[in-house]
Amino acid sequence: MHLWASLSGLLGLTGALAFLPPAVAQDRTTEEGEAQITDPNVECSPYTYPPVAQAENQFPPTWTVATILPNDTAAQNRYNSIQGQIPNISPKGTQPQSLTGDFSGFSYPSDDPDCWWTSSHCDYPKMPGIPIDITTVPEPGTLGYGFDDGPNCGHNVFYDFLQSQGQTATMFYIGSNIMDFPLEAQRALADGHEVCVHTWSHRYMTALTNEQAFAEFYYSLEMIKLVIGVTPTCWRPPYGDVDDRIRAIAQAMGLRTIIWQYDSSDWLGNATVTNGNYQALIDAATSGTFNDIGTIFLTHELTNLTMSEAINWYGNLTSAFKHLVPVGVALNVTKPYVEDGYTLPTFAQYVNGTHVGSIVGSVNGTTISTSASATISSASHTATTTSSTPTAGTNAAQILPINSVGWLVITAALVGGILSA
Repeated sequence: MHLWASLSGLLGLTGALAFLPPAVAQDRTTEEGEAQITDPNVECSPYTYPPVAQAENQFPPTWTVATILPNDTAAQNRYNSIQGQIPNISPKGTQPQSLTGDFSGFSYPSDDPDCWWTSSHCDYPKMPGIPIDITTVPEPGTLGYGFDDGPNCGHNVFYDFLQSQGQTATMFYIGSNIMDFPLEAQRALADGHEVCVHTWSHRYMTALTNEQAFAEFYYSLEMIKLVIGVTPTCWRPPYGDVDDRIRAIAQAMGLRTIIWQYDSSDWLGNATVTNGNYQALIDAATSGTFNDIGTIFLTHELTNLTMSEAINWYGNLTSAFKHLVPVGVALNVTKPYVEDGYTLPTFAQYVNGTHVGSIVGSVNGTTISTSASATISSASHTATTTSSTPTAGTNAAQILPINSVGWLVITAALVGGILSA
């Protein structure tokens, strides 16, 4: 059973919500039909997507720590095949409290032998053969633009805004959210965004056993493949919580690790804090901090506030940075997925106006074919333009958060805090 609630009430957010027309009958069987819904109360109501419903018993329950399901021989065989690549590093802390970031009582050496980001923000692995974390982008004056924790059940107004600006981004999707809102997940690919993994249940990854960590990756990748039709090659650890053991498992699963340099802290639900962090990033950009190398900023499509703030500050970011591009574009990763037929534009192509690569494929019998274009547009999506002038506490549009069960899981981890030994 799904429980739905507006986070505006939970967090005490203020600001007038945009007027919404009465709900009308909607097509909730296709991505195009779902993308036309601008009332988040309609978009966030449950619906059935047959391919997911039929495969439900092949995946862990949503918002629970993933483990290899009984009789899933494909998953077990894949796990067995990578065990030799996993270093002998123990999980951090003690479950269940460590799952939400409470590592109190856990004794960890001060020299950080495991390159544990939560302990020291280490992003250069100490184990040989593991690629360094991606925390910056090589192009000067460039912001690697992306959002965690999607697909948000009520993100259409936000995605409409990005579409109206010809802007694509890197979307770090949670497997449980995709299972709950598959048509919202499909919109990312249709709009030309880059899709990356953000695990199955959004727990602190270093707290997990090897099998749990593998399963968080495996079932997220399987759900993305089932719903969106592609297999990503990138991921971001929830809360940045990663060490060399988790990096090695991710690498064995074909995933490069993307972190960030600057944090909007929009997930706190405090507009004043978020506005201050956006301004600090803009001040750094305008002062020349990124004249030689670009950066990555942590933001979310988690709630009304996080998406509204992204809309409010968009104009200021585009003024402060030369370019806002998906992380993969900034890295010139033209093949973001395992499958052929899907490409991202190169950085040079993007900054010269080609914001969407080629999308040629089929998802559950539905053919998707999008040719490269200078701006993102679709007859099935209604673009909504919103002022980009930031105003503290303003909700640019009524956008509901992820389902209440998922939000409670994530907030429980957030309030747990990070207690380094």
